[in-house]
Amino acid sequence: MRHRISTRSPHSLLFILLLIVISPLFCAGQQRATPAPGRDSVIAAAREIIGAQQYCALVTIDSSGHPRARTVNPFPPDSDMVVWIATSTRTGKVREIRNDSRVCLYYADHSQATGYVSIMGKAMLVTENSEKLKRKRAYWDQAFPDWSLLVLIKVIPERMEVINYKRGMLNDPLTWAAPSVRFGAQ
Repeated sequence: MRHRISTRSPHSLLFILLLIVISPLFCAGQQRATPAPGRDSVIAAAREIIGAQQYCALVTIDSSGHPRARTVNPFPPDSDMVVWIATSTRTGKVREIRNDSRVCLYYADHSQATGYVSIMGKAMLVTENSEKLKRKRAYWDQAFPDWSLLVLIKVIPERMEVINYKRGMLNDPLTWAAPSVRFGAQ
């Protein structure tokens, strides 16, 4: 004997919608969190995404507490995942970093859907000529004829999240958290 639910009754439709909404809650308990990939794997996956990008977004916090994103041309991360960026002392991002050093770097190539890297950390403004000379790029002579207006932003990572589709490094299916690593004091 088959039972048929009438979809003409508003109560039947409500019942069906309720089942659709709550059934994932019952199934969620059956899912298992994916084991977190190791630190070295996350960093290697991040370097792969970062290495394919010439630009990234630098997110700062403005004086009213709102995030501000700008495209920047960073240097590749060093061995500790510290990232350096050159800019003018006259920019808004420099004023904002002086006021609040919390920043985020966001690397992604959405046209290729390779994944993303998000590095959260603290920014320091570096004006020493010796540091500028270590990182000098050819276009700086034209962009910064007065080196007193050139400042380096040193982003010291505290936490990094990585999604890398090629490596199968994905969000956890239960928590949706991206694989991540912490830097500094462990």
